[in-house]
Amino acid sequence: MTGTDKVEATKKRLADEKAAREKKQAEQREAMANAKPTPTQEENDLAAEGEHLDEHEPDGSPPDPNAPRPGQPSPHHQTRETKPSPQPAQRGDYSTRTSAPAPAGKHDTAGAKHE
Repeated sequence: MTGTDKVEATKKRLADEKAAREKKQAEQREAMANAKPTPTQEENDLAAEGEHLDEHEPDGSPPDPNAPRPGQPSPHHQTRETKPSPQPAQRGDYSTRTSAPAPAGKHDTAGAKHE
């Protein structure tokens, strides 16, 4: 492949990509041509007056292909049930402090008089 052939192939590829991009954008503009904002001004006014709206008017947009279908959980949502494990008599194989005070020894300085 010569330099000229490579340039021509690149130009053709770029033109094809541009045509595909423009076609996709035209389809998207056509799909959104009849859409209206959500929430509508009326819904905003009602909300400003303290009304609660559970459902909004359909805005005319195409369905979201990434949204889960009604009644189906999201594929990324997982539930699990956990149960506590029974507590062993002593936790681990290490010793813990006892509640009895340590015997007084030569290191005990409580109550000792210092000169």
